[in-house]
Amino acid sequence: MLRAMMSRRRLIALATLGSIGLFGGALAFQYFGGLAPCHLCLWQRWPHRIAIALGAMALLVPSVVAQRALSFAGALTMVWSVGIGIYHTGVEQKWWLSTCSSESIAGVKTDDLLNQIMNAPVVHCDQIAWSMWGLSMASWNALISAGLVAVWLMAAFRPNR
Repeated sequence: MLRAMMSRRRLIALATLGSIGLFGGALAFQYFGGLAPCHLCLWQRWPHRIAIALGAMALLVPSVVAQRALSFAGALTMVWSVGIGIYHTGVEQKWWLSTCSSESIAGVKTDDLLNQIMNAPVVHCDQIAWSMWGLSMASWNALISAGLVAVWLMAAFRPNR
């Protein structure tokens, strides 16, 4: 029904707005809610950044072929987001083991490194910082990203009129 009501451009805009909402929500939780992201949380943001760029490009190009190709790329990007979200959920639920790796310390002075360590919030990937209805942010990202896969695919397969 959604597909019948919307043009390709509107579907692309909806998918792009979905990623803007998820990315913006993550930033709001971080900067306004005080929830520092773990390493996997930061990974989950990348597909949405890319999807936002793909959506902007798809909305700007007049070519139907380019819009379809960018829509397929958007769908694949959201599949990537679903995968990271499921993986992160699994780490939180202890379905599998993982470690949040720290960044390289090559070339960092000892005093600077100590200051970074002492001032950095300790955030573990296997601890749920926030949940709603029993689902963590990682789980919500996976579910909503799965919906965005469908929207991107509807845009890609939308017939020309």
